[in-house]
Amino acid sequence: MKTFDVYPINDITITHAKGTRVWDINNTEYMDLYGGHAVISIGHTHPHWVKRIENQLHQIAFYSNSIRIPLQDELAAKLGEVSGKKDFDLFLCNSGAEANENALKLASFHTGRKKIVAFTKAFHGRTSLAVAATDNPNIVAPVNETDNISFLPFNDIEALEAHFSKEGHEIAAVIVEGIQGVGGINVASNAFLQAIRKQCDDFGAVYIADSVQCGYGRSGKFFSHDFAGVDADIYSMAKGMGNGFPIGGIIISPKIKAKHFMLGTTFGGNHLACAAALAVLEVIEQESLMQNAEKIGNYLQSALKAIPEISGVRGYGLMIGFDVPDSHKNLKKDLLFKHRIFTGEAKPNVIRLLPSLALTMEDASSFIDALKSAIAQYQQ
Repeated sequence: MKTFDVYPINDITITHAKGTRVWDINNTEYMDLYGGHAVISIGHTHPHWVKRIENQLHQIAFYSNSIRIPLQDELAAKLGEVSGKKDFDLFLCNSGAEANENALKLASFHTGRKKIVAFTKAFHGRTSLAVAATDNPNIVAPVNETDNISFLPFNDIEALEAHFSKEGHEIAAVIVEGIQGVGGINVASNAFLQAIRKQCDDFGAVYIADSVQCGYGRSGKFFSHDFAGVDADIYSMAKGMGNGFPIGGIIISPKIKAKHFMLGTTFGGNHLACAAALAVLEVIEQESLMQNAEKIGNYLQSALKAIPEISGVRGYGLMIGFDVPDSHKNLKKDLLFKHRIFTGEAKPNVIRLLPSLALTMEDASSFIDALKSAIAQYQQ
């Protein structure tokens, strides 16, 4: 047997990691400014995170949701405190796709409706309804196709209002990323998110804030949607939630009422996952990582804007994207194989930075120096 070949991979085998550094099988050191798709939120193998999981492993690793799991209550309380959403409820699952799947399903239960509004360049996951709401036909199988999803232009308030004026009373939910990740680090304007909130209020629809990549402190606020000064009805989370341990979840407004069996999961909210997620929140709080994300992110954006060959610098905190010309289309590969720096990519010619929220000023400065050196090679 061999693995199913669905991932284009770099020929690098990482064997160990610490903080913002990873080492390959040859003990070559790399700086990680991608964090495995924005997953590494507090740094690789953070000692508090390791200890939390290790201690839990010696007690109990798993039991199902048929029993009381006090760690879930502890996680919900800490999440409410750090996020500022104390009156919301928490449902735990295993991934971002599953979080969005449950968010959309819950919105349909709550409203009794079927129609969903999503946006161009959206990415919400690969499961049935989440992938149907993803703007990429290449990953939507025929069985996932549905007439219940409408894609509107991102950041277009007029198109949003026009669609609601026609179909508003049939719409169950609007799902929107505060910052589109896979789509190329496209930032939702405050006015656009405020318009979504108003249309959902006016027509009784549910506002789902997909915060899988842009949440958990990455933007400098706990949820990037918070920049708009509005509350969503459901926030979906995953990526940085467990710092590499698989966990996802949704937090749910008190206006949406729970009913037994409407949602469910076998592994979601297990003891080890909760221990990992608690460690992440504790480190974010104790080490002021949201404030660090804002500070280092501001430095990086300023430094990037000063490089003539780079354009379209955008994002919040440590979720940053920038455009490079066609002549520099191999820049990501050069950064990885010549300068030993992991970054992300989106087409066409977008570099994405999604490092640990604990990224230091020294590492950020080293990256800028390496980036300038890589770009200079194109002028030779």
